[in-house]
Amino acid sequence: METGTAGVDPNRTVLWAQVTEGQPKMSLDGDLRLRPDGISGNESVYLGDVARAALRSLGPADPPFFEDPPGYDEQKWIISSKSGDVSMIITSTSYWGFGLINRCFLNRIEMQGPLSLRARITLDIAASLGRNPWEPTLQRLFAKATGCKMNEHREAWQGLIEYARENMAEEIQTIEERVSQLKGKDEEIKGILNEASNSLDEARAALADHNAPAVERAIGRAIQALVEADPTTEIRSSELAASSVSDASWWNEIPKDDEVSALHLLEDEIPLVDMTEEE
Repeated sequence: METGTAGVDPNRTVLWAQVTEGQPKMSLDGDLRLRPDGISGNESVYLGDVARAALRSLGPADPPFFEDPPGYDEQKWIISSKSGDVSMIITSTSYWGFGLINRCFLNRIEMQGPLSLRARITLDIAASLGRNPWEPTLQRLFAKATGCKMNEHREAWQGLIEYARENMAEEIQTIEERVSQLKGKDEEIKGILNEASNSLDEARAALADHNAPAVERAIGRAIQALVEADPTTEIRSSELAASSVSDASWWNEIPKDDEVSALHLLEDEIPLVDMTEEE
């Protein structure tokens, strides 16, 4: 397994994360695609909390493919997926204790695609986990397995997180400037512009809480109101706005005869974590 990390890099992102939970339990079909648990004839696989957050943050995509399927250890595998311009490869392996407990595992997340999208996905992963994923159970062994010091891991994650936050802050500012330009020109659109301003306030509050999906939703509402007020407006939301809060359809692709609950994979509430503090 290739070591090293890459944060704000023009070509690719390589991040390492400590796994704390083996759930959710999923399954592997005959085409080596990830499927929900409970499908007759499929082999079991444990996705883990980090990989689950990463795949959800990637956005709608076809069922991820196992480049290296699990064997005896159902939590050791390599999986790949692609959504739009971003591709992702996740490696799950143990780095101490022979994989006997969940905290023995780490995930290596590699992404290729536009830097702005990779940064946004990184922010989503950390926010979804509600913890600093770069903080391991055992620092010395984690550093040895990854080939990076702890400060390198922190800088890679936080560099991308800050890059995403700055991009969203700039987007909010751009929309706000356009709203200001339209105010006072036509009383008929005053109410619509107030709605846009309120949505931008919500976007700023969500950004302060590191809640990127909520930022995107609020920005989307502001843009919708702005376009309604001025149909000639040409403002593009971030490249993930249309897909970031959607769920990939394959999570629920279960034959009726084998149907099981997968609601735990579709939770909308995202725990928030303050990632600005230095450890």
